[in-house]
Amino acid sequence: MSKGLSAVPTANSVAEGLEGVVAAHTVLSDVNGQAGRLTIRGYAVEDLAHRAGFEDVAHLLLDGFFDSMPSDLASALGAARVRVFAEVAALDEGLARRDPVEAVRALIARLPDGEGLDTALLLIAAPAVFTPAVLRVAAGESPVVPDPALSHAADVLRMTRGVPVTDGEARALDAYLVTVCDHGLNASTFAARVVASTRAGLTSAVLAGISALKGPLHGGAPGPVIEMLDAIGTPDNAQAWILAALARGDRLMGFGHRIYRVRDPRADALKAAIRQLAQSQINLASNAVPGRLAFAEAVEQAALRILRDHKPDRPLDTNVEFYTAVLLEALGLPPAAFTCVFAMGRTAGWIAHAREQLATGKLVRPQSVYVGPRTKAAA
Repeated sequence: MSKGLSAVPTANSVAEGLEGVVAAHTVLSDVNGQAGRLTIRGYAVEDLAHRAGFEDVAHLLLDGFFDSMPSDLASALGAARVRVFAEVAALDEGLARRDPVEAVRALIARLPDGEGLDTALLLIAAPAVFTPAVLRVAAGESPVVPDPALSHAADVLRMTRGVPVTDGEARALDAYLVTVCDHGLNASTFAARVVASTRAGLTSAVLAGISALKGPLHGGAPGPVIEMLDAIGTPDNAQAWILAALARGDRLMGFGHRIYRVRDPRADALKAAIRQLAQSQINLASNAVPGRLAFAEAVEQAALRILRDHKPDRPLDTNVEFYTAVLLEALGLPPAAFTCVFAMGRTAGWIAHAREQLATGKLVRPQSVYVGPRTKAAA
């Protein structure tokens, strides 16, 4: 470590990680960590997840930030998926072998860097089209052309599997995309707003967002929840496995949140979506959801009990990652693609924030506190 890096910052400095610093005023979402509430443009996230489709909430987020919004966003977004599919031709086997989020990011970079609604729709469509294509090419299969007549969620699952999906499955993915569409000034949204403030364009802002989302402390976290559940194996093993993990100093994925001091409201919204999916699938040949959900609930209860006993001074409750993993697994989406699916929902939020930054903000340029060596004369 360089000399001077341990120096104490001055009184003018801020909390590390910008904790508690207000960097923007927004009409888009309100995260109340003390009460465990998430409000998106005046609506509780639980209500939106239960009642609204992704297209409805995307319209809600974007409304007022573009000169003219189509009354039927579903049709406009379906047409955008078809247009985006032309870029799948650039997906070769080498790119498909990369981490899915890296491949999707590379394909998104091929889109034009405008600031209008046309660019916005292409960007919202992009993860939904590119993620299934990347997964299929990596598996040695051909990408599936979008169907603009389907809902966004239904088309994602159809392009991934190559066969039609049930209404219950489409509704479950809808609930997930709605639940994660926006969440205050999180790391990826802040990154998108910083880039937007330079007037680089919406594509550049979305690329910044997806790059931040890729990190395991942000959107890259749900995948390891599946690894944890698989390693535990059965409910009877949960306590011993969790205690051993904590003894090693491991972080329990799916528990604890930077903002929420109580239970993450998105966790309950997704848990409800899994229950609905289980009901809708009850007459199908594959009925793995109920058993997996009961197992996940047993692990959750064991983890919460042990965390309360071992870390009584830290508010560690279930977060969105835990039931995200269970829901996306139930829909047949591989853990390696979970971050890409997160981006499918969050891109609408990034674009709304980028447009809000252009309309009401200015160039983001915070100051730093220098703690390096004092000025020295050149040799």
